[in-house]
Amino acid sequence: MAGPDALFAQEVFANAQAAPKITATTAGRTSPREAAESFESFFLARMLDTMFSGIKTDGLFGGGNAENIYRSMMNQEYGRLMVRAGGIGIADAVEREILMLQEAKS
Repeated sequence: MAGPDALFAQEVFANAQAAPKITATTAGRTSPREAAESFESFFLARMLDTMFSGIKTDGLFGGGNAENIYRSMMNQEYGRLMVRAGGIGIADAVEREILMLQEAKS
């Protein structure tokens, strides 16, 4: 039976494989919802970085630059998963603002 870490790793790998590939025709074109979710994901990842920054690691098997890099990558993925699970509402507000700006521009 796989543990929670193994299940999380499998889900991350599956999502990475299913992610849409950026091509010349899609580059530079992002829907307001995608942009808003991307912003919320970034915000949540930075919030998690701040939360985890105070956690001390043991000197024998932890710490160092590699741990900081992998922790940051983990927080980015946690941010993406949180947004996919519904987020905290930032994406909705950002999307409304983007749409209002687009309407005012036209």
